[in-house]
Amino acid sequence: MDETTIDRAAMGRLAKALAFICGPDHPTTVALKTAADTGSDSDTKKARRLFLKLRPGDRRAAMTMLSD
Repeated sequence: MDETTIDRAAMGRLAKALAFICGPDHPTTVALKTAADTGSDSDTKKARRLFLKLRPGDRRAAMTMLSD
């Protein structure tokens, strides 16, 4: 992912996909949901950082779920 801005709705959908893949209590899922709810820059940056730390297969699966 590059530094492009992701909208709040997309973060919410991504959080739902990760809840299915990693579980609703996973730190990345919680961070994405929080970022989608608040829309603050700091929450968005934290969610992005945690998303990039996921295993590549988990990231790919979440992105694939968004495209369907």
